[in-house]
Amino acid sequence: MKKYIFFISVAALGLASCAESYLETQPEASTATATIVASADNAKLSINGMCKAMTNQYMGTQGCNGEGTIKTWYGNYCGNDAQKSNLTGWANTINGNYHESTTTTYDVYPWFYYYKLVANANGVICNIDNASGSAADKAYVKAQALVFRAYSFFRLAELYAYRWSDHQGDCQGILLRLDQSTGDLAPSTLKETYAQIYADLDEAIALFQSSGQDRKADEFWKPNLDVAYAVYSRAALTREDWANASKYAKLARQNYPLMSNTDYLEGGFHTVNSEWIWGVYEANDQTLYYYGFFAYQGSNSSASICRSYPFSISRELIEQIPATDVRRSLYLVPETADEFAEAFNSAGNPQSCTKGLRTRARKTFGDKLYSTSLVFPYMQVKFTVDFMVGGGSFPLFRTAEMYYNEAEAEYHLGNEATARQLIYEANKDRDPSYVLSTKSGADLLKEIKLYRRFDLWGEGYDWFDYKRWGESLSRKHYSEGGNWHKTFAITYGPESRNAWTWKYPDRETLYNALAK
Repeated sequence: MKKYIFFISVAALGLASCAESYLETQPEASTATATIVASADNAKLSINGMCKAMTNQYMGTQGCNGEGTIKTWYGNYCGNDAQKSNLTGWANTINGNYHESTTTTYDVYPWFYYYKLVANANGVICNIDNASGSAADKAYVKAQALVFRAYSFFRLAELYAYRWSDHQGDCQGILLRLDQSTGDLAPSTLKETYAQIYADLDEAIALFQSSGQDRKADEFWKPNLDVAYAVYSRAALTREDWANASKYAKLARQNYPLMSNTDYLEGGFHTVNSEWIWGVYEANDQTLYYYGFFAYQGSNSSASICRSYPFSISRELIEQIPATDVRRSLYLVPETADEFAEAFNSAGNPQSCTKGLRTRARKTFGDKLYSTSLVFPYMQVKFTVDFMVGGGSFPLFRTAEMYYNEAEAEYHLGNEATARQLIYEANKDRDPSYVLSTKSGADLLKEIKLYRRFDLWGEGYDWFDYKRWGESLSRKHYSEGGNWHKTFAITYGPESRNAWTWKYPDRETLYNALAK
């Protein structure tokens, strides 16, 4: 029998379903999908299972932990603004050398993971209309499944399709699995891919609205109407559909005020707050321990990859941000000649600090650093674990992104005054010295991008933004004014690395005669 990487057996929907309160998985190995979705109540458990799937370990591989892996390996590690200090053993991943290596875990994982979500979403979408339950319940659950499918298709297109600006959609997109069949399927074009993403979101929005339902106030991990808007905005921005990117960004953020400075500085990225539109939930009694998101990025995690290789911001990026910005206090920025001398070795590579910079870090950051963590220049404490070893929830979409989406879109629509006001609103409380910009043209767009990069730093946007912008990656060594280890201090443009596009993995193409 052919086995495709996107294929999930009839038991899989049961494996994804769970107890609603605690997101516990309960296998139902002999239950057919149609039976699992025989009622709206059962379908709700399946949706809850999809939420839990975003923080499961996959493929028997350390680090393959649902959405956290997408943020870490694909958004941050291979981007322009975040460095895993001296983690030279990961050079091929960090330098983007696996895009055409169709048998590697790095190429396979997103394909496996997102098509798993698609298959589970299709189980609901294709069966819920015939299920028992109220029309409102069925509409709401179907809308949630459609959001999952649209989000998964979008993420796959970001990774495995060329950027929109290069071909205006006239290029290969992804496989649009819209039912529960597992036969050969040819790729759709990128235009067709985005048309389907839009269609799913349009239907989801209509169903959410007709249902009259919403998630509970504390259920930030479940899709709702605002999540559909947020996914729409990000997809439209990547498609360079500026009108919809702006429209849906504004709608998505209406009910989610920006978090306070206190929240931003004290756990705002592992504990839900007012700004989280959609997030990933991880409970203390279901932690992935050394395999979770914060076990790779948490400054106070006891995981060796955090203790020995702190996560650091680019010197070039943070030095463009005024000292009055409260967000700068989350990074260990050298300030004196002595601190710079301590921070870099004779070869100009960042090194573990043992003197004044280390003393300042320990005093300033306190329990945001693990007791035996090495101290490196420009290291961060934005991401801290909620519970050991790498546990905590984290946001997928938050209001700040919607401000930047809207500002960038309004700029491209020719509404520069609106774009300036949006950037001001996003930053005025973070930096009391920030004033309404008077910049225009290319300088204004640079300002929008700068603050997007800084505010959303480490949240998995980096590589994806540079890809859609078609901008070169340019990491500078200390001798060039940067802080990158020489192994990572590379420059390559948008035409390199297969135009920053991952190839379909062999585990698809070897069994699907139409997917080449």
